[in-house]
Amino acid sequence: MNVPATVTQPRGIFVGSENKIPFGTIRPATPPLLFDLEGIDLNATAVDLDGIQEINKHRGEAQQIDRIAWVGEDFNQAVAVRVVRDDEWWCAGHIPGYPVMPAVMMIEAAAQLTSWMFQARKIVHYEFVGFTRIDDTKFRNKVVPGDTLIVLANQVKFHIKRFICDTQGIVNGKVAFESRITGMPIL
Repeated sequence: MNVPATVTQPRGIFVGSENKIPFGTIRPATPPLLFDLEGIDLNATAVDLDGIQEINKHRGEAQQIDRIAWVGEDFNQAVAVRVVRDDEWWCAGHIPGYPVMPAVMMIEAAAQLTSWMFQARKIVHYEFVGFTRIDDTKFRNKVVPGDTLIVLANQVKFHIKRFICDTQGIVNGKVAFESRITGMPIL
C-alpha cells in the first residue's frame, strides 16, 4: 500500500539573487538576541583574563574567553569576548586552507562564561564547575580567524548545585550559534 508523502512548508526565508545567494535557497530565520546589547560597551573590560582565571581553571589553549565585557545585576546575564586568531592550534587542520572555528569550541566558550557566572556569585566555593548538558543547539554562521566572537549568556535557572543558561555567539552582528547549557560542580 502506497501512502502519499506529507509535504511540509519549509521554515525560513527564501532568498534570491539580490543577496548573491542562489535563488530558492532557504536561510533559517535569525533568532532575536537574548538581551539588548544597546548601551553595553563591547570594548570594555568588566573582568580581565586574570579575573576569569581566579574562578575558571582553564589555561592556555583550553581558555576560550579572553575577557568579560559586561556583567548584569546579580550575575544573571553576561557578555564575554573571544578574539579568534590565525595562529590557533586548530587552524592548520580544521579546515586546511579555510580554517573554521570548531563548533565544540564555540560551545566551550559559552560554557566557560556560564560557569564563571555561577561561581562569581561566591555563594559557595566549588573547585571546578563544568557543563553537563547542552540542548537546543544550532549553528548558524561560521567563525574564522580575525573574527571577534561575542558570547551572550542569560540565566534561566539557578540553584546552589546547578544552573541553566541560554547562550548565543555573535560574529559581525549575526548569530553564529545558540545553545542552552546546564552545568554543575564537578569537583
